[in-house]
Amino acid sequence: MTIEAKSDLTVRKIPFEFPDDIDPQWIPNEPELSAMFNGGSVVMPYLEPFLIRTMREALKQLDDSGLSADAVSFMAQEGQHFKTHRRFNDLLKAKRYPELAQVEEAMVKSYAKLAKKNLRTRLAYSAGFEAMTLGVTKWIIERRVKLFAGSDTRIASFILWHMVEETEHKRVAYDLYTAVYPASLASYWARMIGVFHGSLDVIRFSMRSYKIILKKEKLWTQLSSRLRLASQLTQFMAYVGPFLLRSALPGHNPRNEKDPQWVLDWLEGYAKFTTDHPPLVNTSDPDMPVPFGINQIKAAI
Repeated sequence: MTIEAKSDLTVRKIPFEFPDDIDPQWIPNEPELSAMFNGGSVVMPYLEPFLIRTMREALKQLDDSGLSADAVSFMAQEGQHFKTHRRFNDLLKAKRYPELAQVEEAMVKSYAKLAKKNLRTRLAYSAGFEAMTLGVTKWIIERRVKLFAGSDTRIASFILWHMVEETEHKRVAYDLYTAVYPASLASYWARMIGVFHGSLDVIRFSMRSYKIILKKEKLWTQLSSRLRLASQLTQFMAYVGPFLLRSALPGHNPRNEKDPQWVLDWLEGYAKFTTDHPPLVNTSDPDMPVPFGINQIKAAI
């Protein structure tokens, strides 16, 4: 299929680097929170290639060149995401957590099994997960100061970039699903199941990963650590839960979810960003603004 239309999505090849001086516990005094983010990162090099393969197959059934162009850009963005996560994950395993390979092996088998499902199931899974990530973005963006204050800017900036692009392409998987499987009771039920299937699948692998990390740090059996973890998970679900439930409702459309202003400012700022260096947020700033002011750009050079 020849794609003539141009997508509004931007594919950004940002050279985030993860040198050996990075501490896997990159958020000061927050080992549980570091473990949660690290655990989420472990999943991405297995989830996102699955999303790409599924979308590529669905494209063969699409005649809309505009949506096809968006889907191609979506896949390119996700490709940049999982490659960056893989580099970070390699650092985590090399420095402290080689046991994470156990979860990676389990994900290889799980996604191979999922790949045998029919396209509607796989595309619903993809659209469902992408809808849930809007809640994750809201949690991370709105609580960025609380989450990342004093943290390693290289990791915080990489995560924030990922969330910005999840917001930017928030409608693509949904649009592709509804284009291939037009509105009907059967397509709604498959999409609704996909919301929970995709979201809970990713959450369970993330949890397996951070459990390994906290065990390695000898924190898993400490009551104080489990209470801190429970507090973080409660706050996470307070943001993600409403998005998860709304995504499962009939008539839900992710384009109706309002984008955080910080995300819009990041997108606008990056369009004028002229250096080859990664845009690094100032994690010591009490407001943690987008990293495109004069002082932020100078700091990145």
